[in-house]
Amino acid sequence: MLVGTAAGNLGKDAETRQAGKDTVTSFSVATQRMVGKEKVTTWIDCSIWGKRGEGLAPYLKKGSTVSCTGELFSHEHQGKTYLKMKVDQIALLGGKRDGNSSGGSSSQSKSSTAKNNSSNDDAGDTDDIPF
Repeated sequence: MLVGTAAGNLGKDAETRQAGKDTVTSFSVATQRMVGKEKVTTWIDCSIWGKRGEGLAPYLKKGSTVSCTGELFSHEHQGKTYLKMKVDQIALLGGKRDGNSSGGSSSQSKSSTAKNNSSNDDAGDTDDIPF
């Protein structure tokens, strides 16, 4: 299994759909890196399965900044390779505000980290993130 972390901005609002007996919440994260003097954007198609994804969907809005950790894999379709992540942990890092002055901070004040494994209580602490 290949596990990775990606931090970036959402390209559109998250969408939740039925997948058999379960639900899946999907969203795309744009990460950027410098190659020489040029910014290169890599899109990662992310998914969170079950009720956790349903609960987070209202906070996963276009322009919001998130950090996701999970299983990475690629998928080829019509000659293109797509990078995907089955998200295990997600942190809402803030981002685009709407017209409401508390719009951006309200999503952070409610548990800013969601994770499957709650054995490490310090893992969700976003105060020490260096960016």
